[in-house]
Amino acid sequence: MSLMDQYSDVFKVANDVELKNPDVKEEGGKLKIRGRTMYQAQVNAIWDQIKTHANWATEVVADITAERTDVHGIHTVKSGDTLSKLAKTYLGDANAYMKIFEANRDVLKDPNMIEVGQTLKIPPR
Repeated sequence: MSLMDQYSDVFKVANDVELKNPDVKEEGGKLKIRGRTMYQAQVNAIWDQIKTHANWATEVVADITAERTDVHGIHTVKSGDTLSKLAKTYLGDANAYMKIFEANRDVLKDPNMIEVGQTLKIPPR
């Protein structure tokens, strides 16, 4: 089975996050992936999927960059979301919820009042 076939799940994630100008080739026993995403969170999603493969470190060379560095990502609020949950997921610390609140002062008036469907900016870690 080719590396392209083995890593087809990575290509699905890359497609889901809309990897721009993708350049993927199998060369010298390695899978080489290049491209750009809008946000670092999307880069991380691709890397997280790559790392689910046992031999990724010897099989994959990836150069994926984010166009925007001022914002880590964008999150559309779903039922059950809180700023604390989002801070834990994206920033690694539930207590960092005020960073998300401050980044979204234009749409949020109270850190305890987020609404399903709102689009929130996630600041860099």
